[in-house]
Amino acid sequence: MTSDFAATKHLFDLPPGITYLDGNSLGPLPHATAARVARTVTEEWGQMLITGWNRAGWMDQPTRIGDRIARLIGAEAGHVVMGDTLSIKVYQALASCLELNHGRRVILSDSGNFPSDLYMAQGLCRTLGPEYSLKVVAPEDVAGAIDDSIAVTLITEVDYRTGRKHDMQALTARAHAKGALTIWDLAHSAGALPVDLKGCHVDFAVGCTYKYLNSGPGGPAFIYVAPRLAAKARPALSGWLGHEAPFAFDQDYRPGAGIERMRVGTPPILQLAALESALDIWDMVDLQDLRMASLALTDQFIAGVEAACPTLTLVTPRTHSERGSQVSFAHPEGYAIMQALIANGVIGDFRAPDILRFGFTPLYIDSADVARATQILTGIMARNLWDRPEFKRRAKVT
Repeated sequence: MTSDFAATKHLFDLPPGITYLDGNSLGPLPHATAARVARTVTEEWGQMLITGWNRAGWMDQPTRIGDRIARLIGAEAGHVVMGDTLSIKVYQALASCLELNHGRRVILSDSGNFPSDLYMAQGLCRTLGPEYSLKVVAPEDVAGAIDDSIAVTLITEVDYRTGRKHDMQALTARAHAKGALTIWDLAHSAGALPVDLKGCHVDFAVGCTYKYLNSGPGGPAFIYVAPRLAAKARPALSGWLGHEAPFAFDQDYRPGAGIERMRVGTPPILQLAALESALDIWDMVDLQDLRMASLALTDQFIAGVEAACPTLTLVTPRTHSERGSQVSFAHPEGYAIMQALIANGVIGDFRAPDILRFGFTPLYIDSADVARATQILTGIMARNLWDRPEFKRRAKVT
């Protein structure tokens, strides 16, 4: 299959006059999604009422859609399930790993990890007691920090600020050689680049769907458990839909079979409908084509900005194998520069303390978009257009 990204671009509702380089934070709306969600509301919820759980297949959505996600992350069918938020899925995976590797009590992560992952690890350690701890090292020091004391590594494959990409295969092999389990957060990988969970022998993986997978704000998360662990991993959050027989209404919990036990609460049907619609676009895409196009776009942007904006400092790796699908530049006035860009029709985002962050999604971003964004950024920097009070006022969301 050869991917036609000119065709996929027409499947998104992109506002005129806007170059959208923030799909790594919130993906845009596919044209078909509004109608799909409306049908779920009016024809399923409206007409079927509670019978929709059976007649519309609502109860099976988390595993059915999980299988569609599995194709995008190199996972085995039947080992990915949807639901809840990414933080909840991180907590589930961590708790399961600490119980499976019960002789060890140290979680290893890195300082480039998304803070919420670290918060969940810190909270779990506090709950379990003072003998449990989270060890955080610099991203480049992860491999050397994996020793016989580590129970589990919690690593986000692509750094949310810099776009730096970890070597999943090498770090997973290192962890297993030292007797540790692995959890990979794919928030900035799923839909951004090829992932091979099965080939890398990953133990657990988690991720969100509202970034590159375009499920909409607050879209549901997913969790993967390797087949060799699926029947052994005990969910710390033993919700009723993870029960072996939810509608037996037993008062004692019995974990469901395999990945089903990682379900917690009632699935978010409207959000899953949005995600299912968005995933139809991925049926047109080869992930190797996606990766090649992504690298070409990020190369173009890096070259253009560095040539014209010498005061911006590239913090994203130049080496392709070390780069995700975003480009980040640092500047002391990064926030104001980003607000000036947004005011001029180029949407990226800012991450403290000084990072301008741009996401490149070939499904709807092309070379002309990159050229326009580079031209507008160049003009802003050349004329200091960012140096205005309205661009320096911090909003609640950056």
